[in-house]
Amino acid sequence: MPEGDTVWQAARRLHTALAGRTLTLSDFRVPKYATVDLAGRPVLDVTPRGKHLLARVGGDLTIHTHLGMEGSWKVYADDQRWTGGPAHQIRVVLAVAPDAEAPDARPARTAVGYRLPVLELLRTADEGRAVGHLGPDLLGPDWDPDRALANLLTDPDRALGEALLDQRNLAGIGNVYKSELCFLLRVTPWLPVGALPAEHTAQLPVLAKKLLEANRERPIRRTTGHRGQDLFVYGRARRPCLRCATPIRVADQGDGSRERPTYWCPNCQAGPAPGTARGRPSLYRAQHRPTN
Repeated sequence: MPEGDTVWQAARRLHTALAGRTLTLSDFRVPKYATVDLAGRPVLDVTPRGKHLLARVGGDLTIHTHLGMEGSWKVYADDQRWTGGPAHQIRVVLAVAPDAEAPDARPARTAVGYRLPVLELLRTADEGRAVGHLGPDLLGPDWDPDRALANLLTDPDRALGEALLDQRNLAGIGNVYKSELCFLLRVTPWLPVGALPAEHTAQLPVLAKKLLEANRERPIRRTTGHRGQDLFVYGRARRPCLRCATPIRVADQGDGSRERPTYWCPNCQAGPAPGTARGRPSLYRAQHRPTN
């Protein structure tokens, strides 16, 4: 599932393959840009912004994409078979020729975007129209923990899980990190933001950044120190909690646009249960607080 760390990795792959080189092919397979041809333009850089990707090319143009739930970017050598999905799922193809005369002698590369729910070409000067609404980027140069926390606390009655998924508060957290962060903070995702204990409130942005930074270089996302088990609660419904052995539970939680499966331990995490009215007192309280 693409989250801030996944997008950061995709941006690095694309930047390594394309930046500083001239496009020999651009193939936009969406009606709006079917006649656009960027061949001959240099690729300046590929930058992640939260869950968004910005590929800047010569002529003040930016290819803006968002991976959504199932999108991906793959980079292929000339002799590689494209394996990211069937041809009808391809939304854009960008190719560069080999630069044998350059010091690093990079070979030809082709970047293919699959199942991209957002694909648009805009003026680089207008990037703010696409990403200007985002809060501080957990993996970006604009990261500001104080502003991120202030954004989260703007609506103190909002459920913590919903607030974490709102990219206007802080950019880069998805459903996996939402569940894992709430577990590490020992509160349920339905706890109102304003009800977080003071020590957890101060810890939240620091812990969120630590998790994403630790995983941006990893092929497999990991939040635990347990061999053979990468995540504490996400995707582990009905399996024993790694702390207390209580079965992990799952329920849907809205983020303003859709319901998403949300995982938690009813014993380790204090706070309201799913379905609790907004702002009502907690219905669940942790039976004990493990020390590990």
